[in-house]
Amino acid sequence: MPSFDVVSEVDLQEVRNAVDQANRELLTRYDFKGTDSLARLAESEVTVESSTDHRLEAAVVVVREKLARRKVSQKAISGGQPEEIGGGRWRSVFKLNQGIPQDAAKELVKEIKGTKIKVQAAIQGDQVRISGKKRDDLQEAIAAFRALDFRLPLQYINFRD
Repeated sequence: MPSFDVVSEVDLQEVRNAVDQANRELLTRYDFKGTDSLARLAESEVTVESSTDHRLEAAVVVVREKLARRKVSQKAISGGQPEEIGGGRWRSVFKLNQGIPQDAAKELVKEIKGTKIKVQAAIQGDQVRISGKKRDDLQEAIAAFRALDFRLPLQYINFRD
């Protein structure tokens, strides 16, 4: 039976490249001189720090631009509330969205069942498997997912006949 998997993954190498490019720009740009602004990538989060809240907002814009240039979806990062960390410094922490959480997976299954396409959806951990009798039904399901402006970036992998 033909099937494919719906996943939400972020290319960590592209995120790493974007953060490195943002750091280079933060170090060399004139309006960031003396602010000690920096961006760091930890395991599953990007941290942006600066000396004032206004410079932090500008640094976050730089990081978001670099991520967009590297074709990392803005939906792939969440959070980022500015917080004062002491010593007159400010920080924003963005979490990388990896995998589809259980509530989002249930929402995807509900959406695909609401389209009346003859496919079955099954939640398997942090991904959703879609299977059907015909390849055309699966392609129609992918088109329905793409038309749905979902809160996570979705990729379609393991398309099998």
